Amino acid sequence: MKKGKAGYEVASAPTHPDEGSTSAMTDAITAERAAPEPLLSASVVYDSASDGGVIAAARAFTADFLAAAPSVRREPVAGERVELAQLVVSELVTNAVRHTVGPCRLLLELRPDTLEISVFDRAAAAPVPRGHDPRRIGQHGVEIVVAVCDSLSVEPEREGKRVRACLSLR
Repeated sequence: MKKGKAGYEVASAPTHPDEGSTSAMTDAITAERAAPEPLLSASVVYDSASDGGVIAAARAFTADFLAAAPSVRREPVAGERVELAQLVVSELVTNAVRHTVGPCRLLLELRPDTLEISVFDRAAAAPVPRGHDPRRIGQHGVEIVVAVCDSLSVEPEREGKRVRACLSLR
């Protein structure tokens, strides 16, 4: 990755550990077609689970990241989409901060018409969506993310999990 404007990373050619072999080249081409490199990516690690400013910092980080979008995208991201991205980030980071121990990492990846939001934490357990209950106070985060995003997935990682949400920018 090479540094782009505003200190964010702009995609460069992917590397493969077995670079040079025919099967490695085929695997790399297949993977590249399946998951094209983002136009822009940035991540931040939040160490302090007890700091109440983590959520506000994650929202501000998201707004700043999307403000850099015109440097790699034809047009700026609409204000409504920025607000939805901040809402999704708030919910995912809040889950990581409240329900896991240790640091969490927020990764934002901008694609032509989509923002991929990933939160990595150290807990293996997936967030559980609760049934709709208008009387329940709180614990609606996963419901909100599912309602506004195109997709939500939970992927196991070596030390915990990755919660990935894809938000349309159209």
